[in-house]
Order: sequence, then structure tokens, then C-alpha cells
Amino acid sequence: MARKHYRIGIMFSTTGSYSVVARSMLNGALLAFQENAEADGAVTLEPVVVNPSGDLERYRALSLELLGAGIRQVLGCYTSSSRKEVIPCFEKFDGLLWYPSHYEGFESSDNVIYTGASPNQHVLPLVEYLASRVGTRAFCVGSNYIWAWENNRIFREALTARGGAVVAERYLSVGDTEFDQVISAILEQRPDFVFNNLIGTSAYAFFRDFRAACRARGIDQVNEIPVASCTLSEPELAEIGDEAIDGHLSSSVYFSSLESPANAAFIAAYAKAFPGGPVSSADAEASYIAVKLLAAALEQAGTDDARAVRAAVASQSLLAPQGEVRIDPQTYHAWLTPRIARSTLNGQFEVLLEARSPIAPDPYLVQSSPRFASAMRSPVLRVVQS
Repeated sequence: MARKHYRIGIMFSTTGSYSVVARSMLNGALLAFQENAEADGAVTLEPVVVNPSGDLERYRALSLELLGAGIRQVLGCYTSSSRKEVIPCFEKFDGLLWYPSHYEGFESSDNVIYTGASPNQHVLPLVEYLASRVGTRAFCVGSNYIWAWENNRIFREALTARGGAVVAERYLSVGDTEFDQVISAILEQRPDFVFNNLIGTSAYAFFRDFRAACRARGIDQVNEIPVASCTLSEPELAEIGDEAIDGHLSSSVYFSSLESPANAAFIAAYAKAFPGGPVSSADAEASYIAVKLLAAALEQAGTDDARAVRAAVASQSLLAPQGEVRIDPQTYHAWLTPRIARSTLNGQFEVLLEARSPIAPDPYLVQSSPRFASAMRSPVLRVVQS
């Protein structure tokens, strides 16, 4: 019996200020396409790759181009602003966007499948860790768009519920690398930690400049004013550089250092397929997961019709590199396993805490928001390394 063939759009900004992560996302997706081609399944997938180069207007134009060419399933977008830009296109022309990035939540669309972490799977565990083990006074920095605005809002509410406070917030344009005033303000306030929501080249410059400024003043930055993020991943550590690569805290559902047969196989296959890098990341794994789930849903649905595929994916599960993953049939976000890790000099992360099992996505924080609860309810993490 002939295998059904489907063209799948792939839309990542592999050039521009956040291209390092986007290229790892593309790699994760292409690895899953390669494995699909080598498998004896009922469907074959053909990737149609486009590059918006970080331009929001290009995201919209390319989405319309893909949908106009009859492609019904598209994997893409890293930033929340790009996702927000294209969702109306998918809703108007009844396509399905597979969004493989951690994000700030407070969104639901019948035309989106979310395989990245929701705020209860990355922000709330990080607040719990920081408030209990690091301190309660935060200084928030971020790129000036919806991801940082909303993530800082959630973080501030959660930290306040724990008796903490955000002493200041600063925002810079995506790609901005001038941090003298921000760093001076941080050192004047001397918070217990910095919560970082900068992305791409802005984040890399901040890590370098902040470490250098602390070192010049005799401050042990790692131990006295650590930087915590929900975005920092392995390919970005190399971009920061050896002088400031270590000691950064990251909250994520995947790190390439995880020890499991599934992850070992994924890392080996990824390294073989893409020896020139960038190395894998949480977002690369989320892209890999998305393609795997999409292939299974297409096989079950027998069509690439958006509504049929959406219905089919709700019954799919996957043993992913991070562990078991499945799509929640009410929110169409993924069940994922939260983890807290710290970067090391070898460009990896050592996992400090992790959840015992995948937890349900709560994109609107109706089950865990401190705004509506007397105490924050976040995933219970077990200590992996102190």
C-alpha cells in the first residue's frame, strides 16, 4: 500500500538576532523528518522550509504563501510576537500551526498545537526554586515584546505571593546590546538575583557585560547575583563565551545532559545529522516532538485537514528525549516535565531539580495562579543535585 505524502511548512528565522536557537529548532524538526523517511510508516512528510529572518511582516506573508500553496500543517515561530502575527492567517484559512517553543501562556486557538512549555511548567517552578534557595528580591530584564512583558508579570505575581518583590524592571529592543545603564541599576539595587527575559544577541551581550561589570567590582556574580532564565539553552552558552558561560540558572523541560536511552539516541542522531551545529536545545526537542506527533496524527486521521489532525493528536503520546509527552485534549498544550539546571564550563547544564513525572499544562494558570490562590501551587520537584 502506497504511503500518503504530505507537504509540511517549516518556518524559522534562521538568520537574525535569535537565529542560533531558530537553527537548532530547524535541526530538531529536520531530524524527525529524516527518521520519518527511514521508518516504515503509513505517511511520508516533505519539509517546505522558509526563513522570515525575524521580520514580522515576512512571517505573515510566508504563512499566507504556504497556506495558499495548499499546505495545511506548518511548524514554526520562536517568538511570541511572530506567533501572534500568524495565528489569524491559520484561523482564516483553517490551517494548523505547530508552535514548538516555551511561552508565556494566556492563549488558546483551535488552529495551534503547543509543544513547548506553558508558564506553570517553567516560570512557576523557577519562582519556587529561587524563593526557597536563592532569595526574594528580583531585578527583571527583558526584550521589549510580549514574551518578556507577560513572563515578568507572571513572575512578579508569583514571587509576591511568596513574600518577595521585584525591585525594578527594564526592557530593551530585540537585538539591543547597550547595557551600561541597566547593569548600573542592578548593581545599585543589589537584588538577590536577576530574572532574564532577553533573547538572542541581547541576552548573550548581557551575560558577558554583567559578568565583567561584577568582576571589575570584586563581586562574585554567580553566587551573589545569579542570573535565572526560562530561555537559556545549550547553543546559546557557546554564544555567550567562556568568560561568562557558567553558573546561570535555567528553567526548562529539557536539557541535553539528561541521562536516558531515549535522550542518548536523540543526541547521537542529532550530532550525526548536524555536525556543524548548533547543538540541541529545549526548543529543538520541542520541534522534534511536534513533527513526531504530527506524523502520528496524520497517519491516524488519514488526511491533513486541520480539524481531523487536531482531533487525532489528542490521543497521541510519545516517549521523547525528555520523557513521556502527550497533548492535553482540553488545551492542546503538552504534558511536560519541569526541570531546573545550572550551566557549567563545558557548555552543558547540570540538572538540580526535576518533577517526578510530566505535569498537565495550565496555560491560563487557572489551577496554579497566585492571583487566585492563597499559596502558589507549582510542580513538586525532586532534588537531583544540590
